[in-house]
Amino acid sequence: MRFWLSVWGLIWAAAGTAFFTLAGRPGWAAACGVLLLIVAVDLAMVLRHIHQGPHYQPGRDIPPYEPDHGGHGPVGRGGR
Repeated sequence: MRFWLSVWGLIWAAAGTAFFTLAGRPGWAAACGVLLLIVAVDLAMVLRHIHQGPHYQPGRDIPPYEPDHGGHGPVGRGGR
């Protein structure tokens, strides 16, 4: 989802930069240009993470973790 939001933001920031440049509003064009740069870097990070693939997940032989009971779990009882 973050990929598609970045693509959407890239399209709008590029359109805003072009529109404000043609309209003679250099301040708004610069703001959209900076936003375009930020979105492009974010999109590059998203693509990098996609290309890295899935990270390590424990296999079936690893038992599930004990859920966090907010400090009142088996370790935290009576130890205060």
